[in-house]
Amino acid sequence: MNSLVQYTKGHGTKNDFILIEDLENRIDLSEKQVSQICDREKGIGADGILRITKRNNEFFMDYRNSDGSIAEMCGNGARVFAQYLFDKKLVKSNIFTFQTRAGSIHAEVHSPGDVSVTMAEAILRGKVVEVLVNGHKFNAQTVDAPNPHAVAFVPDLTSIGNLKNPPLVEPKSEFPQGVNFEFVNKIADDHVSMRVHERGSGETLSCGTGACAVAAVVRDQSGKKINSVKIDLPGGSLQITFVNGKMIMRGPVEIEQTGTLNEKWLTN
Repeated sequence: MNSLVQYTKGHGTKNDFILIEDLENRIDLSEKQVSQICDREKGIGADGILRITKRNNEFFMDYRNSDGSIAEMCGNGARVFAQYLFDKKLVKSNIFTFQTRAGSIHAEVHSPGDVSVTMAEAILRGKVVEVLVNGHKFNAQTVDAPNPHAVAFVPDLTSIGNLKNPPLVEPKSEFPQGVNFEFVNKIADDHVSMRVHERGSGETLSCGTGACAVAAVVRDQSGKKINSVKIDLPGGSLQITFVNGKMIMRGPVEIEQTGTLNEKWLTN
C-alpha cells in the first residue's frame, strides 16, 4: 500500500469521521489499522472511517466503525460523505445518489454545511427487550434503521450514567450481531433529546441512524400523526421527516481538516 495516503476529517453534529478517497479501490484497511487510525490518543481520532470508492461505476460509502468492524450504514457519515463529494466536485449537482451496504442514498446539499439524506424508513420489529445500564433497567423497542437499535425512554438522560461500555440486553438472541442503544427523554410530542451507545464505537455525540430509529418510535407512538421529529443530541440537532415511506435526515456538517496518514498505521 502506498504509504502516502491522504485523508480528510469532518463531522455531522460532532459525529466525526476520517474520509479516505480511494476511487480506484486500491486501499484495503484491516480492523487493526482502522482502530489505530481512529484512536483518539495515539491516532487521528474519530468515530469511524468513510472510504470513498466506486462500485459498478457508482460512488460507494465503505463505512467502518472505530473498532474496525463493518456497519450496514451510518446516517451522519452519509451526510459527511455527501458534503465531501460535493466539495470535491465529484458530483455535478447538489442533488445526487450514492451506494451503501444498506442500499442507495439520496443526498441534497442545501447550502454549505446543511445536508440531508433520504433513506428507507426504519422498521419497528414489534418486540420489546430489556436493557440494563449501570444498574438501571428499561424496556426498549427494537428497530432496524437499517442498523439494529434498542430505543428506551428514560426520565433523565444524566441519571443513566456513563455509556463508555455497552449496556446489556435481554434476550441476547435478539441482536446476534450487536446493537446500538438509544436512551430518550421526551420534550414534546415531536421533540426529544437522546444519548447513544454505538455498536463498535461506544458513546458518540450523535448517531444518525439512531436518530432515525428514535423518530420512528416517536411517530409510531403518536399513531403516525407526526411526520417530523426534532432530535437533540449532545453534538447538535437533527430533523427527521417522513415522506412517502422514506425518512429524510437533515442537519449540519463540517469539513475540518486534511492530512496524511502515518505510515506506521498502514504497515501493521
